Amino acid sequence: MARKTDATPKAPKEPGRIKQMWQVFTMTRRYDKNAVWLMALGFGVPVLVGVALALIFSRDNVFAMVMWILAGVLGGLLAALIILGRRAERAAYKQIEGQPGAVGAVLRSSLKRSWRGSEMPVAVNGKTQDAVYRAVGRGGVVLISEGPRSRTNKMLEEERRKVLRILPNVPVTFLSVGPDPDAVPLHRVAAKMARIKPNLTKPEVMAVSNRLTSLSSSPLPIPKGIDPMRMRPQRGR
Repeated sequence: MARKTDATPKAPKEPGRIKQMWQVFTMTRRYDKNAVWLMALGFGVPVLVGVALALIFSRDNVFAMVMWILAGVLGGLLAALIILGRRAERAAYKQIEGQPGAVGAVLRSSLKRSWRGSEMPVAVNGKTQDAVYRAVGRGGVVLISEGPRSRTNKMLEEERRKVLRILPNVPVTFLSVGPDPDAVPLHRVAAKMARIKPNLTKPEVMAVSNRLTSLSSSPLPIPKGIDPMRMRPQRGR
């Protein structure tokens, strides 16, 4: 009798940490021309500082000199990785900027813990795909429009009226993400929200968020936010 063979395919092996970092670096370098020299600067400055401190304080002690230089190298590596992470996030958001659901990706992956937001919009224009998203935090309620301001202002005002109808004492802030010259860049949305002056306590944030959930209706006809950190760089033609 013929032996039965297990035809179950093996799951593809995930790339190692070094390979993942190289892929992130490659993607970042492709979309951000300044990333390489900024990383080089971030690495070089701590190394130079370490060498200078070694020459000033430990010229006659070889072991101490080596430790100073090693500390500078490690500090440079840390600085370069921090710069890479920030520039990679910015490059990733650059790829999805202008696409429906881009703001939802920010609300899902980049908000501080003090903020509560959904990747699904609270209002959508089915024809233009303009949308309004809502987040709640210590700064109150933030309504974020996705699209040209000339088309989204009315949507923002309608959503503000809904919020103030049930929460008249909660401050409402507008942010606009779109093609307008003074619009907030996609990668700056989370930072802009973090700068809003706190007006609510943590229990109040929870209460406001739960109250606003009652305004949500059936799912809107728009795809969920894109995950920019899972996007693969486009291959050159």
